[in-house]
Formats: sequence, C-alpha cells, structure tokens
Amino acid sequence: MERNLQNSERLRPVDLARGHGLSTQAVRNYEEAGILPPAGRTPHGYRAYTPLHARALRAFLALVPGHGHQTATSVMRAVNQDATEEALRLIDESHAQLLDDRRTLQAVERALRDLESTPEPAEAARSAGGFIGSLAGQLGIRPATLRKWERAGLVRPRRDPRTGYRVYDEADVRDARLVHQLRRGGYLLEQIAPLIAQVRAAGGPEPLEATLRDWHARLSARGRAMLSGAAELEAYLRERG
Repeated sequence: MERNLQNSERLRPVDLARGHGLSTQAVRNYEEAGILPPAGRTPHGYRAYTPLHARALRAFLALVPGHGHQTATSVMRAVNQDATEEALRLIDESHAQLLDDRRTLQAVERALRDLESTPEPAEAARSAGGFIGSLAGQLGIRPATLRKWERAGLVRPRRDPRTGYRVYDEADVRDARLVHQLRRGGYLLEQIAPLIAQVRAAGGPEPLEATLRDWHARLSARGRAMLSGAAELEAYLRERG
C-alpha cells in the first residue's frame, strides 16, 4: 500500500488511513491539528490528499515513539508553518532530555555501587530503633538535613508512640544512604525523589537491577526511535523543498 500511496497523485482520506493503519477520522484530526498540511478539495468538496501528506503522516508516526505525541505534534506544526528552526529546536530539546535521562541512570548505578562498596553501618543503627542523631553521625551530616529530606519525602521514619522521636528502620537507613550518595553527585532533591520511589517500589537496591536493565533498554529504544523519526522527518523536509 505504501508504494501505491507514493505513486498516486490524489489520495482519498481512506487511502491515507488504510496505508498507515488509521481511521479516516484520525487522518482528519491530524490535519485539523496541523500535523498534516491542509488538504486540497475536489470540485464536490471532498478532501484530496497527495503523496506529500502521506510523507507527513509517516514522519509524524515515526516521531511519536521517540519524542512523544505532544512534541511530535509541535514539530510537525512548526514544519508545516515553515518554522523549521523551531522544529529543530524541539528535536534538540528531546535529545537533551534523553541525555539527562542517561546521566540520571548512570548516577543511580554509581550510587548503588557506592552503597555496595561502603562498609555496612553498625548493627545498632541498621536495626529498627535507630534515631536521627546516630544516623546523621554515620552519614556525616546534620540532623536538620535528615529532617529536610523527610519533608521532601526521601526518608520516612516512623514516630515512637511514647517519645515522639523519629525512628529509622533498615529501609530508612538504606534510603538515607542512597540520597546522601546522590546529593554528593550534585543531584537536587526533586531529582532524587523519583529514584528513591523506584528503589522502594522494587523492594530495595537488589531487585532494582531488573528495573535498571529495563531502564537501559527503554533509553536505547527511545534513542533508536529518534533516529528513525529523524530520517522520516528529513525525507518530509526534502519533499517539501
């Protein structure tokens, strides 16, 4: 069907839709959103698409996996409005975000390696019942820093029902040590929060290894999708002249 789309001079909405596994309404919606250039009209008022529209649709569908629907839409709108520099800026922003995500993953892996290589804290501090002063002393930070991390949701000590003191169990100590490593790496608290959430969801650093492998795979897939999207977008730009 792709070969037919390229060789036809005039395409009905259904031709364009079937060639890309879409509904005719989706094709019309894409045109109204600016993803496709405006279609011509037949003498009877029906939409008439061309191979250029087919190329635009392929470019958009190729951009979505790597950049997301919103950015892909913005890129195609910019191209169709002859604002190519804006389209390229949006592409650059996506690549910068992917690079940031890769660096974040590397930081998490380094922090986890540091945790494994750092001597275990004293048994009293590792067991349930550790208090803020002892944990702060182990990490070489002030108790106020731990309280700040708690307000940010990075550590979640329970309160002793009799004294009201914070009590840090083994998972809290693990989280505090991981936060400490990431802070030393220059990461902000708001950047650390989702990483700590992943550790908790995985049940600790060891089960997180599978998550990290999946994270690597998703970043690689995104990078390759960006390459595919770039190739289709370049083809569309060339055809537009």
